[in-house]
Amino acid sequence: MKTRHLGSLAVSEIGFGTMSFASTYGPSPEKAEAIRVIRGAYERGVTFFDTAEVYGPWTNEILLGEALAPMRDEVVVATKFGFNVDPATGVRGAGVNSRPEHIRQVVDASLARLNFETIDLLYQHRVDPNVPIEDVAGTVKELIQAGKVKHFGLSEAAASTIARAHAVQPVTAVQSEYSLWTREPEPEVLPLCEELGIGFVPWAPLGAGFLTGTINARTDFAPTDFRAISPRFTEKARDANQTVVDLLRRIAAEKSATPAQIALAWLLARKPFIVPIFGTRRLERVEENLGGATVTLSNADMAGIETAIKAIEITGARLPEAVLALSYR
Repeated sequence: MKTRHLGSLAVSEIGFGTMSFASTYGPSPEKAEAIRVIRGAYERGVTFFDTAEVYGPWTNEILLGEALAPMRDEVVVATKFGFNVDPATGVRGAGVNSRPEHIRQVVDASLARLNFETIDLLYQHRVDPNVPIEDVAGTVKELIQAGKVKHFGLSEAAASTIARAHAVQPVTAVQSEYSLWTREPEPEVLPLCEELGIGFVPWAPLGAGFLTGTINARTDFAPTDFRAISPRFTEKARDANQTVVDLLRRIAAEKSATPAQIALAWLLARKPFIVPIFGTRRLERVEENLGGATVTLSNADMAGIETAIKAIEITGARLPEAVLALSYR
């Protein structure tokens, strides 16, 4: 696996998001199997792993810390603060919370759950409109000076917010949903990241599984699977959006690849500072997805994809309205 840089932070060019082990996509596997998959990703070249306090809450950080304990010095681990999780009970309340005192509490608790001495990359999970971003950045700066955090990141933030935060504490990476069918970061966020030397981390680079070609209008989702309430995953939307998968299948056939590999190769070809993080609970999918790094898309390939995708109208919002309202603030 080749290396890319998020700011000054060197990571594998494809990372692994571990949210799916927190039952977000339905029941998660047994602990031993989850650890096998996480360690299997590392053995296959992944050095960049992503979690958050809200995944569970808390259980995902504990799992990832245990899984990566034997190779702690060889990996980069990102976690996140920012949702309104009670620090005593773990109950998630409404809205977001980035008050400085809450950030400090979350970081101390995350360090304990991960069993780490320092957090490699700490993201604000969502922007808190009630706390100036300068105060958030200043708090993380203090945590960096204290040795509890190494790098600062933002998730789903607007370009103006990123710039303001960066002026207080350099932002290493920005994480937002980005894929062939979700392109909101392109007009403002990606150009700013390029200008300021900030890395960009697409989450859901495979469209929450849809761009792999394994989901269709007849797919059933477990009641606990967030896609069961997502506008882009209604039966009507899935049927309409098969056109995107058809495009990926056509290119995959030309490249002797899979749709998932083409979707990831497309992101890698967009900019050298882009490091997508996929999620899966199956080791064979880890192996397939990492194969996206071996697929070469020429300038002509990229231009052809762009022409084709512009002719496709994506059906359905990428997230439920209440969740979408937390983005790009």
